[in-house]
Amino acid sequence: MPVDPATAVYNLMQADPSIIAGAVLKGKEIIYSTDNWDISADVDRIVSSWIGQSARFIIVSGVKYSMLQMEAERLIAMSMKGEGSIVAAKDDEHKLIVYVGPDGDGRGAAMDVQKALGSMGSGSSYMDETAQLGQKTSQIAEVASAGSSAPVGGGAGSVDPQLQGEIKAFLDWIKDGEGLAGYISYYLQQNNAQIISELSKIYNELRQIFGV
Repeated sequence: MPVDPATAVYNLMQADPSIIAGAVLKGKEIIYSTDNWDISADVDRIVSSWIGQSARFIIVSGVKYSMLQMEAERLIAMSMKGEGSIVAAKDDEHKLIVYVGPDGDGRGAAMDVQKALGSMGSGSSYMDETAQLGQKTSQIAEVASAGSSAPVGGGAGSVDPQLQGEIKAFLDWIKDGEGLAGYISYYLQQNNAQIISELSKIYNELRQIFGV
């Protein structure tokens, strides 16, 4: 039986106490929000950044959160200053956006957020529960590798300008101190064995792709 947004968020916060606040949207309209969170001033920018798929960070309630993962149906962003995370999921009906406290794990909360979204009655759930942090990075690297061998001047083998733009945005994110380098430093400091292991795999994959 589908539940209403308020019940879905309440159940989510009970299941994961690190989730401190939440809001449910239809389009860009907030149809429910916990009393301790007002993101009405930020909704337009959050949704636009999510749709655009190219933002390196979002700002919510004056706090900057750098993107850890942004896909059509999932968003995970983390404050590099230790102020928590923003996790969101969406389907054809709703968007569910939550704030995870500093002691919580944004990536770990993502699955709970998806389940809460599904409990509101959506007939379709797009999030791949088995998706790993490194998959999107390795896919982009493969595109970059393909692009490096594409013929110059167009033709059937030329790289789509949109893909080139995505690669450029990815490179900018790598160079940004609050982008990839910041995340790697953060997880090394946290001595997070799982993330460090995944990063090691990605590093080896990149070396194989580029032959270095």
